[in-house]
Amino acid sequence: MGQLGWSHETTAPDPLNGAHGVVSEPNVLVVEDDGETRRLLVRLLRENGMRATGVADDQEMWRALAATTPQLLVLDLMLPRTSGLDLLRGLRHDTQWADLPVVIVTARGEVGDRTRGLELGADDYVAKPFDRRELLARIAAVLRRTAGSGQVVRGSLIRFAGWQLDTGKRILTSPPGATVDLSGAEYDLLTVFLDHPKRTLSRERLLELARNRVSITATDRSVDVQVSRLRQKLEVQSDPRSSIIKTVRGVGYVLTADVEQ
Repeated sequence: MGQLGWSHETTAPDPLNGAHGVVSEPNVLVVEDDGETRRLLVRLLRENGMRATGVADDQEMWRALAATTPQLLVLDLMLPRTSGLDLLRGLRHDTQWADLPVVIVTARGEVGDRTRGLELGADDYVAKPFDRRELLARIAAVLRRTAGSGQVVRGSLIRFAGWQLDTGKRILTSPPGATVDLSGAEYDLLTVFLDHPKRTLSRERLLELARNRVSITATDRSVDVQVSRLRQKLEVQSDPRSSIIKTVRGVGYVLTADVEQ
C-alpha cells in the first residue's frame, strides 16, 4: 500500500537491454492491494520489456500461480487477511515455488521488516517511496542472478513410468500418448509425489506440503479420496498390479516410479 515515489520522467532506460541470461520478456507477478499502485507498477514493468500481471491479495496470487509461470514476484507486505511476510513464508515452504525470486516493495521500511523479509528468503527489498529506475535496476539484477541457476522449474517436463507431466501447461500424458484430465487437487497431489519419489509420505505430510493449495481440504479423509482418484487415473492404461502410487499400511503413500526432470 502507499504512494509510489518514482520520478516524473516519461521514459527510463530498459534495464533488461543487454542483460545476459535474462529470459526475453520475463513474466512478473505483482501482488499489491492498492489499485492505483498496482496499475502503476504493472504499467512500469510492461513499458520496460516485461510481461506483468497484477493481483490484489493472497487468494488471487495463488490462483495466478496456478495459471501462469512467473520468473519473479513483486510483493507488498501490507495486504488484506494475511501479511506479505506470511505469503513469503508460504512460498518458501511450497515445493513448487520455494525458489521463485521475490522482490518486496512496501511502505514498511523498518529495519526489522527488511531483516525478516530477507531472512525468509526475499531476493531484494525496496522501500516506498522509491525511484522507478532503482526498482527496475533491482528487478533486473535479481533476474540476472537467477537466470540459468535452476530456479523456477515450473514449465518443465517430468517423466515417470512412461507418463509425462508438462507443469507449465498442467497437461498429463499417458504412455500411449493420451491426455488425462486432472482436477486441481489431483494435480497438486501428483506434483507433491513427483517431488518426493520413492519416499513414503504420511497423510499429515501430504497436507503440509499441499497446505497452500486451496483445492485440498485439510482432512485425512479428503487426502485418501483424492489419492484414490489420482491412482485410478494413473492405472487406466497401466498394469493395475504394478500401482504407481502404493499404500503403505498404517503410514501413508509412496510414488514407486523413477522420476526424470
